Amino acid sequence: MVKTTNDDKKNASSKQTGNKKIKAKDIKGTLYKIWLYLAKEKGLLSFVLLMIVISSALSLLGPYLMGVTVDRLIEGWDTNRLLTMLLWLVLIYVLQSVAVFLQNYWMIGIAQNVVLSMRNQLFSHLQKLPVSFFQKRQHGELMSRLTNDMENVSRTLNSSVIQVVTSSLTVLGTIIVMFWLSPLLTILTLTIVPAMFAGLKWITNRTGQYFKEQQKTLGDINGYIEETLSGQKIVKMYSQEQRVIEEFERKNSALKKSSYWAQTYSGFIPKLMNMLNNVSFAVIVGVGGILALKGHISIGVIVIFTTYSRQFTRPLNDLANQFNMILSAVAGAERVFQIMDEKEEKNDESQAKDITSLEGDVRFDSVSFSYDQSVATLEEVSFHATPGQTVALVGPTGAGKTTIISLLSRFYEVEQGQGHIYIDGMDIKNITRDSLRKQMAFVLQDSVLFKTTVRENIRYGRLSATDDEVIFAAKGANAHDFIMKLPNGYDTILDSEGQGISHGQRQLLSIARAMLANPSLLILDEATSSIDTITEMKINEALQRLMKGRTSFVIAHRLNTIQNADLIIVLKNGKLIEKGTHDSLLKANGFYAGLVHSQQGKSTLA
Repeated sequence: MVKTTNDDKKNASSKQTGNKKIKAKDIKGTLYKIWLYLAKEKGLLSFVLLMIVISSALSLLGPYLMGVTVDRLIEGWDTNRLLTMLLWLVLIYVLQSVAVFLQNYWMIGIAQNVVLSMRNQLFSHLQKLPVSFFQKRQHGELMSRLTNDMENVSRTLNSSVIQVVTSSLTVLGTIIVMFWLSPLLTILTLTIVPAMFAGLKWITNRTGQYFKEQQKTLGDINGYIEETLSGQKIVKMYSQEQRVIEEFERKNSALKKSSYWAQTYSGFIPKLMNMLNNVSFAVIVGVGGILALKGHISIGVIVIFTTYSRQFTRPLNDLANQFNMILSAVAGAERVFQIMDEKEEKNDESQAKDITSLEGDVRFDSVSFSYDQSVATLEEVSFHATPGQTVALVGPTGAGKTTIISLLSRFYEVEQGQGHIYIDGMDIKNITRDSLRKQMAFVLQDSVLFKTTVRENIRYGRLSATDDEVIFAAKGANAHDFIMKLPNGYDTILDSEGQGISHGQRQLLSIARAMLANPSLLILDEATSSIDTITEMKINEALQRLMKGRTSFVIAHRLNTIQNADLIIVLKNGKLIEKGTHDSLLKANGFYAGLVHSQQGKSTLA
């Protein structure tokens, strides 16, 4: 992948967007999107709902039968009738347990299917987003959305959905039966409901914002951890350990603060519910006892009501607790859907065609481009590279070298009226991105390796390649000898940072990967920087083999590496100011000649 450097976008405002505060979407919209995933499991959901109805009905029937049993014992029931009733109660509670088990078992399956689908869709969507998207966001923060936020949604779907439906049905059923038995006691029991909702509203108005902030700060801290761990060498080189520790402590404190208040306010809910539950219990026993003494209700009704009062407030308590979990999950789901709502890379033009090969004739025709409308990165750049030529891109930092490569590979697009790029006489927009990039290979300054075997890292250039073709490419890249010295040769597993092999060896593997791809166009981004002399000779030898017969674009900072280039393009402030061969440009004694003389004088090209 071509990496667009900050140099090419030094003044572009897109650099700041990574710090922009993400606005959460509305809760209703997020819940609706989650429901669209749940709706795909309608069949299993209907069985879950059936089990919920059955378990809720049985939870109401059990206390009612206990009250009836008490009244019948007072009336003089014998032991046989009592045992029969006890057996019915046992059966009811066994069946209720089975129904609860089945609803939880099936709901877990539904939840895992939903999360599987969401995670697959999110990962797939990430692969379709433009390069510019990833340059505006920390990788660790994106990983947090794929892991932490998605797991938050999973936990909530596993338990909260069932709990909310069950609690709602239980509350509704309890109220109906209570009214049937004693409207007066029911009204007294319901007097606690306004107090409950007033307390819940006060609490949840505060917990919602803190749960959202908790998810955001968790993403920030994950991004910072990933950033500092991957850049640990730089941290130590510049003795910045204390600074990153202090910055981490600041972010960690922000996470602690948001988590503390979210959990503190949500912790008030069970305390409030328990207090109101005890008040309700006392009212029922007191008033119910008076009514029983006056003969308005039986003792069994009081037993039923005391059980139902617990059964009534417990679901409300559960609803309140689940509401907080749902708020947290919605905050996570919002962050997931924010990524899914990002626009994918633009579709190919309707007239775009697949290509299977290229001659390598490349022409830029008055191409202008800017990452930000207020700052031009390229201005009216025109040049022509014939098949098989080596074209070197030279210029100070921020001149637009990497931007040219990004446009050529269609990581960014030339806007209408800003010029054209032609390959083999075809406008680049009339070639599908996928087929175009299959004709290109990249050897970058920082080699990208994957956590797999050496063999598979090379095969990444062409997945259909045989083992013999992989070895042939490694030999052509001068990588075979060092590979055979590794513990398991081509089957040695590397990590993503390429630990265990040198920077030069990583470059040789990148060259082998490019050779295996057999591209028509080759992109080299300072492939020999920071390499010792002997390894540089091996790399240059391999690159010469790789470049032979291919149109190659070389981004060069060390000018001694591109003296034999067929065409040298000199850029400054986004403008093409000189082009020609090394000798012709030296004779012109212009900007390029000044750069060469500066480097020969041990100065550093900026």
